[in-house]
Amino acid sequence: MVTPAIKLLEETGTEHRVIGYDHDPGADSYGREAADALGLDPGEVFKTLLATLDGGETVVAVVPAARRLDLKALARAAGAKKAVIADPGDAERLTGYVVGGISPLGQRRRLRTFVDASAERLTVMHVSGGRRGLEIALAPCALTALADASVHRLTVAGDD
Repeated sequence: MVTPAIKLLEETGTEHRVIGYDHDPGADSYGREAADALGLDPGEVFKTLLATLDGGETVVAVVPAARRLDLKALARAAGAKKAVIADPGDAERLTGYVVGGISPLGQRRRLRTFVDASAERLTVMHVSGGRRGLEIALAPCALTALADASVHRLTVAGDD
């Protein structure tokens, strides 16, 4: 299955690898599920979260599955005073993807994107390929370039 994220990677000639796994509909943490299913370190698997800033703008945060998004840090990075996790329906409408399969690439509407600084220590990171049970492996610099993302410390220890 070709998703908008995979199509973008192919159209731009970006080096990547698509990895599928059997998604468990009962999973409560999609990033952890992907890491476990693929035998990856949860620090290499990144989840895509959307947040709404106090001014009404919705932004994207890409953070490791093993860590929790620090909404105050995201707000600071975005130049806002406050950020809250976006409504799941809004996230799906804005991105064109379903929750648990939201990719930071190929979204319906281009949103400002912020990637956690821990990605910079990796040679390869994994992000959703645009549907549950589909991951993309790519270089962090490729993700930040394609998403026009900025890199900041965005997390605190522990799962969401």
